[in-house]
Amino acid sequence: MPSPNCRFNKSLKDRHVTLAFPFFAQEYPVATSSFRQTLAFPVWRPIAAVRPAMSAPWWQWVASTDSLTARLVAAGGEQPFRVRLLRQGVGMPWKDEAQALNIGYRRYAWLREVALCVGESPWVVARSVAPLTQLQGQHLDRLGERSLGSWLFQQPDLARSPLEASVCAPRFVYPTCTNAQSLWGRRSVFQHGGLSLLVQEYFLTTMADDLRLPSR
Repeated sequence: MPSPNCRFNKSLKDRHVTLAFPFFAQEYPVATSSFRQTLAFPVWRPIAAVRPAMSAPWWQWVASTDSLTARLVAAGGEQPFRVRLLRQGVGMPWKDEAQALNIGYRRYAWLREVALCVGESPWVVARSVAPLTQLQGQHLDRLGERSLGSWLFQQPDLARSPLEASVCAPRFVYPTCTNAQSLWGRRSVFQHGGLSLLVQEYFLTTMADDLRLPSR
């Protein structure tokens, strides 16, 4: 199992990638090894279908419908919580992501990939996808390293689709910790003010180590 004090990988050589966007253009440092697409597609199942394979401690995390950010902050105690922005901009969603959002495959979308860290350990990595046509007036480009979940749960008209879960690894590379692996993934579609936002969250072995959670 990886060390609970898994550090950000300082040896990665960073480069700057400029991502054009119809509403904003930004530069973020990203590792050259990041964001490799793999051929494996995750199998998403209704959360109730994976309940028999999931321990009670993990069920409390994966099946929760309140703010994950608030839960991570509470679980971390006095350790600081941080959102580490890995990538944000325009990109091509995967086929299952486009289907979840009911948009055409190979249509560009807004993408955001982050690591949610407690202390110096990444506990969760997340990828959010939204149709470009729904972004005007939402100001998602201003989030930076603030929590998307905190913003979402402040919206009074927020609706959320049923949760789905997977044991497949995320299809984007997270350079914050070379030894961390995903134990459980979940996804759902949030809807607010005409915006549909697919949020996929993957719980890492570093979180399991720090909180002494079961392997599954």
